[in-house]
Amino acid sequence: MTDSATPPPDPDPDPSSDSVTVAVAVTHADPAPGDSGDSGDSGGSGGSGGSGVPHPGPDDVAARLRRALGPVTVVRSTPLGGGLYNSAVLTELDDGRRLVLKTAPRADTPALTHERDLLGTEALFHRLAARAGARVPTVLHHEPAGAGTPAEWLLLTYLDGTTWDAARAGLTPADTAALRRRLGEDLARVASVTGPVHGYPRPALGLSAPDWPRAFTAMFHAVLADADRFGVTLPVPAGRLAGLPDRFRRRLAEVDRPALVHFDAWAGNLVLGRAGDGSWRLDGLIDGERAFFGDPLAEFVGLDPLGSAEDDPDLLAGYRSVAPGLTLDTGARIRLALYRVYLALVMRVESVPRAYDGEFASWLDAWSAERVTRQVAVLDASGA
Repeated sequence: MTDSATPPPDPDPDPSSDSVTVAVAVTHADPAPGDSGDSGDSGGSGGSGGSGVPHPGPDDVAARLRRALGPVTVVRSTPLGGGLYNSAVLTELDDGRRLVLKTAPRADTPALTHERDLLGTEALFHRLAARAGARVPTVLHHEPAGAGTPAEWLLLTYLDGTTWDAARAGLTPADTAALRRRLGEDLARVASVTGPVHGYPRPALGLSAPDWPRAFTAMFHAVLADADRFGVTLPVPAGRLAGLPDRFRRRLAEVDRPALVHFDAWAGNLVLGRAGDGSWRLDGLIDGERAFFGDPLAEFVGLDPLGSAEDDPDLLAGYRSVAPGLTLDTGARIRLALYRVYLALVMRVESVPRAYDGEFASWLDAWSAERVTRQVAVLDASGA
C-alpha cells in the first residue's frame, strides 16, 4: 500500500545553499512509504494521549501497520500520554523497531478552522525539517481521512529519551544554557526552509496567501470566527482585535519569505538524551502538526507561550550562529506581540471544542485573557 499523495521532490542538493526551498503545491506533500529513522514524543515520540481521542485497539494497530509496512508482527502496543488533541500509541515490532501511531479526531469532530488535516501538516513538517538538518521523527506513512478511514493517522519512528519538560528539574544552569543554544541552532535550520506560500499548508482552508500580511490576516480572522462559532467570550472586543493585522500591515509586510515555523516547540515537544559523558543533548523536535510558513520570529512565541524567548541570550546565540541576520527591532517586537495575541486566542478558543475543564480550564481562561489584554496594550503603546 502506498500513501495517497506524492512526496515533494528533493530540493537542490547544492551544498552551498543555506536554505531549502519547497517549490511544490503543499497539498501533494505526504511522504513516500518505506522511509526509516528515529522519532520522539512524551518520553520519546511524536504524539499525544490526553486528548479524549480513543486509542486504536491491538487489531486495528496491527492492520494499520501492515497497510503501511507490509507483513510485520506487533509484539506490544502502549498508549502514550502528554497531549491534548491526537492520540498516540508506542508500537513495538518483533524485529526490534519501535514506532508511533498517531490518530487524529474523526473528521466530523468540532475543531478550529486551521485544525483540519493536522497530521498531514505534521508529516510535511518533519520531512522538510529533516532535510534542513533538524532531528525529527521520520515519517513512514500518512493516511488521510476518507472512505473507510474516519480519522487520519500517521506512522512515525520513535526517539528514545525524555522530554525537556520532564527532565527540567534535573538540568543544571549550564545544561540549560547549552541546550538552549542547540535549540536555537535547530530552529534556525528549520526556518531556512522556504515554503511555496505564506500561511497554513492546506490551501483548501483558505488560510494561505502569496504574502504574509494577507496570510496572517486570514489566520487571525479565522480564529476570531471560531470564537464566535463556539461562543467564546473574548477579553478585548472582536472588532478591535480584527483590526490589528490591518493596523500593523506595514510591519507584517517586512516579512518577505515564507519560512517554515513549527509554532509549538515548547519543552514538552523537545526530546533530550544523554551523551556518553553523561551530559544532556537535544535529540529531537516532535509534534509538528501546528506548523505553517511565515515569519520565522513566530517560532519564539510558540516555543515559550508564557514568556519571551526572544530575550534569551543563549537561544539567540545559537540561532544567530546559523542565521546571523535575525534582528529584533521595533517592527520585530510589534510582530511578536501580534503573534502572542494570535496564539493566546487559539489556546482560549480551542478549550471549548476540546471540552477542557477543571483547574486547567480556569487557568487557561484567566491566562489567555491577561495575555491578550497585555499584548494589545503593547501594540497600542508602540505608536507604529
